Amino acid sequence: MAVVTCPKCGAKNRIDETAAQIRQPICGRCGTKLAAASSGHPVELTDATFDRFLSDAGDKPVLVDCWAEWCGPCRMLAPTIDALAQESNGRWIVAKLDTDANQRTAARYRISGIPTLLIFKRGQLIDQLVGLQPKPNIKARLTRAAAG
Repeated sequence: MAVVTCPKCGAKNRIDETAAQIRQPICGRCGTKLAAASSGHPVELTDATFDRFLSDAGDKPVLVDCWAEWCGPCRMLAPTIDALAQESNGRWIVAKLDTDANQRTAARYRISGIPTLLIFKRGQLIDQLVGLQPKPNIKARLTRAAAG
C-alpha cells in the first residue's frame, strides 16, 4: 500500500497499487483524482481474471504480453514489457498472460505464435503485434491507443 497526499485538500490516502492500475484512485475526503504510485510491474492474468481485468480497465489501453516460459524471444522481450509498465504514468496498463497455463484465452484470441502483444481498449481488441518488437514500435502503438 502506498500513501498518496491529495493535491487539493492535503488528506493522506492509502492506495492499493494493483487496484490503482485498473481503477482511478480518488481522495477519500474530497473526491479529487489521485496520481497513484504505480508498482511498475505488469499484472499477471489468467483465464479466470482476463475478462474482468479488461472491463475494469475502462478507457485505458491494456497491453497484454502473451508469452511462455520456454520461449527465448519472450524472455528477450520481458525487459521491454517491464519498462513500458514502469513508464506508463497511468496512460496504459501492462499485463502478461502465460499461454501455456491459460490455453483457453490464448485459443480465443488465436495466439499461434509468441510473443504476441494484444492491445485492448474498452474491452475490445484494437491492435496486435506478433514476434519480437522494438520498444519504440510498441510504445507508439500504445500512445496512439491512449490518444484515441
